Formats: sequence, C-alpha cells, structure tokens
Amino acid sequence: MAVAPSLPRIAILGAGSMGGAILHGVAASGLSAGITATNRSAESARTLDGIGGVTSIALAETPNGNIEAVSAAGIVLVGVKPVMVPDLLREIAPHLAPGAVVVSLAAGVTIATFESILAPGTPVVRAMPNTPALVGKALTGLAAGSSVTADDLAAVHALFATCGAVIEVPEEQIDALSTISGSGPAYVFLLVEELTKAARGKGFDEAQARLMAEQTFIGAAALLEASGEDPAELRRRVTSPKGTTERAVAVLQAARLDELFAEATDAALARARELAAGG
Repeated sequence: MAVAPSLPRIAILGAGSMGGAILHGVAASGLSAGITATNRSAESARTLDGIGGVTSIALAETPNGNIEAVSAAGIVLVGVKPVMVPDLLREIAPHLAPGAVVVSLAAGVTIATFESILAPGTPVVRAMPNTPALVGKALTGLAAGSSVTADDLAAVHALFATCGAVIEVPEEQIDALSTISGSGPAYVFLLVEELTKAARGKGFDEAQARLMAEQTFIGAAALLEASGEDPAELRRRVTSPKGTTERAVAVLQAARLDELFAEATDAALARARELAAGG
C-alpha cells in the first residue's frame, strides 16, 4: 500500500536554478501531495515537463499562473528576484489558502517585508539554501517569522531536507549564515582553481591538473563526511612530523588564513546588510 505524502501541495513561484533544484529534491522524495511551479517563459517551464507530480506553468501563456499555483498550496516558495518580491506578494496575498506557509528564497528580503504585505497571521519562513542543492547536498538555513508554529517549521524543514542538511537560526543570523554556507561554495571553487594553477605550474597538463585538484577536494570532503572526525584531526593525520605536508601547511598558516577568512566573510556580511537596506 502506498505511503501517504507527509508534505502538503507545494507552489514554487520562480522555479529557476535554486527553486528548480528544490523542486527536483521534493519531487524525487515522493513526500509532497504535488508541486505547481511557475516560470516567466514557456521555454523555462518546459524544462520541468515530465517530472512526476509536477505541474509546470508558463506565466507568458497563463498570466494568472501564480494565483492558480498558490490557491491550493500548503507551502508557497517565493523564488523570484528580490526586487520582484513585493509585487508578487501583493498579487498572491488575497489567494493564499488558509494556513499556507510562505517561504522566502529571496536574499536580503526580510521577514518583516513579507509580513507587512501578506495578511496578518500569515506564517513566513526565510530560507537560505546554497547551490549544492542541485546535487542534493545543500545546507539550508531557516528563520521563522512571528506567526510560524512548530508544525509549520517542521514541514518546511522536511521540505528542505529533501535536498540536503537544514539548520534553524534566528533571522538576525541568516545574513551571517549566507557568508559561510551561501557564499562558501565559491570559496571552495576558488581554492580548487588555485590548486589547479599550482599543478599546471609544476608541469602537469590541464586535464591532469584539474583531475588532481578536483578529486582531491571531492575525496577529502567525502572522507570528512564518512569519518565524522573533526577536520583538524584529519589534517593532523595527513601531516606527518617534519614531512612535506607539514612544510606546506606551515606556509599556509603563516599567511594567516584564519584572519583572511574572517575578513572575507565580514566583507560579505557587510554587503548583505547593504543589500537588505536597499543599497
């Protein structure tokens, strides 16, 4: 006998790269009673055709598609560009199903902005996923608004758990979280780039250099996940006393990586606050 879905019907308004990644995770899980996704163009909408349990709407062909999507949804994900959020909220506010939870994927848009436009008492959750959602390895931060119940938050948590790990934080920590997990994949990709360059400088061709650098990061991440060990302990195990790795790590530590990462994430946090203030 089939197991009943544990999530209500879901609407994803703006199912682009991030919204689309979450859609794939939820659809693959089989936990939802169904998903309706909207995109502006027919071309974008067609990319979601054929996914089980998903109804894909092109707003270019169905102008009231957002209203159709939310009218029967228990959870509504808002994935449009931040500048488009207020107009979208005004469009859907009169048509939300009773008790529907509205989830923001829009960076820099506060819960207060959502609550000021939606009807009083509408549950609002602010979510900050990252791009590894595309491969089911996201880290998503969730912050609950003033009208969110424990059951509301549990449902949203379960939704994002279909595409990775989830942590719940106060809203004042969401921007700080974005500087670690949100921007973090870019830091890792930059390190892979630079290690690839170092390999090329030592005589390896492009294909060899990329394989060496990329597989080293992939393997190290897999080992970290599988072992459950503290990364400092795993580093120590690779670093033999008076060996080659110890000499290399000493150079990196002399460059004050701790201060560099603190400075970089502080800069990202400052920019996040500028964006939230409309700068």
